[in-house]
Amino acid sequence: MVALIVGVVFLAFAVFACVPGPLGWWMDVLAFLRGSLPVLALFVGLIAVFIGIADLKDRVEAKKEEEEEAKEAAAKKEEK
Repeated sequence: MVALIVGVVFLAFAVFACVPGPLGWWMDVLAFLRGSLPVLALFVGLIAVFIGIADLKDRVEAKKEEEEEAKEAAAKKEEK
């Protein structure tokens, strides 16, 4: 319940700070967003590259395991 109240208070302050009036921080908010977008894009790109590399490694490992299982199955057939 406390978290909900704190969240509503912060949302209300954010709206109050951005509307024209006493604080009028909208231009500052826009400047922050413009400055943070390239940095955010860099982090998202790095994370995507790391996920892609991990996916490729997993696929190679899964293929090796499938080949080993196929060899074991073939060896069992030959024994019978």
